[in-house]
Amino acid sequence: MDIKTLCLGALSLGDATGYDIKKLFDEAFSHFFVAGYGSIYPALEKLTEEGKVAYDRQQQEKRPDKKVFSITAAGRETFIAELTQTPPREKLRSEFLVLMFFAHLLSPQRLAEVLQERLDESQRELAILEDLAKREMPAGMKFTIHYGLAATHAAIACIKENQERLGRDARVIVNQCPPLKSPGAQHV
Repeated sequence: MDIKTLCLGALSLGDATGYDIKKLFDEAFSHFFVAGYGSIYPALEKLTEEGKVAYDRQQQEKRPDKKVFSITAAGRETFIAELTQTPPREKLRSEFLVLMFFAHLLSPQRLAEVLQERLDESQRELAILEDLAKREMPAGMKFTIHYGLAATHAAIACIKENQERLGRDARVIVNQCPPLKSPGAQHV
């Protein structure tokens, strides 16, 4: 699923500004999809060109006009078709896990910083999700919030359980690590 589809999803919940959509990404979508203004606004522009989104300009005092976007019938059809056709797989893109995969190359100090930063961020995500879990919402939305809570709790527990061992291992400087061999790989 791409950013345009998720913008349609956000607008299926009601009219919104780009700021409102970004806030949804920062809160309710934060544990499964990341997007910034630099991808949201171009997506909204493209959706407008395609006739899937429309907008009204609202004047603001001492500020530039704001655009309030709404989904069109064509946009709603596109969104529902995408929901119908999207396989229920998960894709994970994590800079944290990349850092951890190569943790043996980090200094003990940097590794400790990385782990603490991830714990702190996970705690912030947990607070947002716990607040959202208290709100009334359809069952599917509630499920994604609870799924995010479970995943975040598990991530925090995993980091805490492994933090000491990772710290010990980081003190052993490894100049080279053996290459990983994928199953069935041919060596020349």
